[in-house]
Amino acid sequence: MTMMLRSLALASALLAAPVSSFVGLNPSTSRAATHLNAGGPGYAIGAKTEGVLINNRYVVESLKKIVPDDMEMSEVDLLRFALAHPDDERAAEKTLKGAIRWRQTKGKAIVDSAREAVAKATADGGWDNVPVRDAAPHGNVINKFITPKAVITTSTEDGDLVYVIRPSAIDDKAMMDVASVDQVCDFFLYAKEVHNIIANQRSARTGRMCSVLFANDISGVRKAPDKRFSKALTSSSDQYESLYPSLAGPTMILNLPLILQAFVGLLKPLFPKSVQERLVFKRAPVLGALKDITPLGTDPRLQNRFVREIKSLLP
Repeated sequence: MTMMLRSLALASALLAAPVSSFVGLNPSTSRAATHLNAGGPGYAIGAKTEGVLINNRYVVESLKKIVPDDMEMSEVDLLRFALAHPDDERAAEKTLKGAIRWRQTKGKAIVDSAREAVAKATADGGWDNVPVRDAAPHGNVINKFITPKAVITTSTEDGDLVYVIRPSAIDDKAMMDVASVDQVCDFFLYAKEVHNIIANQRSARTGRMCSVLFANDISGVRKAPDKRFSKALTSSSDQYESLYPSLAGPTMILNLPLILQAFVGLLKPLFPKSVQERLVFKRAPVLGALKDITPLGTDPRLQNRFVREIKSLLP
């Protein structure tokens, strides 16, 4: 039982990156509550961008000196590194230097592809998911497994991204039989880069800090993930805080099977410490009632109901 809990926790904690459908990324037109009352990534959810910048201006200005002339990093990009180390400027600089090295070397193709794909996706003022999906590393192999039935990114009416994952809809064994661990890891990092670009652009444009809220729907999970899949998830997750600090908001573990609900107290310690601080275990009836999550990207009324449900579940 302990191994099963650990495996499910791993899958829930690390499935924070696969890209298949970034639908409905424009904030909903309905205007319900405007602030999310939940612990955020170094700032209060809904915080004003300018206010957070003012409070961290000294470190942000210091970090600007580290960025190479041929690399574009906005003030919001740098602000997230400052927020990750509020009392340690040197640590913020060290983390930023590591991220810059990755962007110049191993991650360069991922970063370039994501930037070009987002530019194409937003060219007409809306969101065209096709360029983003087509540009995903090894997408010709992986996209058939990571589909809108398993992964959807949408938005709250306030502008935060809501990343919905249903692990039971991913045939991870079949996927790992045709894709390598490194290929899957790159695919996931690309998704994180897309989220990062959108969140930072939105934070600057709207004047409100944008976060990524993770909604992990455990409905239908009956077995531990494939070991190769777990390895790819672990590799991707290990790089998340260093490459994309202060981006992730609350991580919600939703609709746990009845047999596991009694073990919630044992599940939390199995998550990384950075995740534990923003972890929420709840039931989500609107989400759980869906046979697959595709309609969250095609039905505006259902999307609004789901977003309101997610906001109501936050502490």
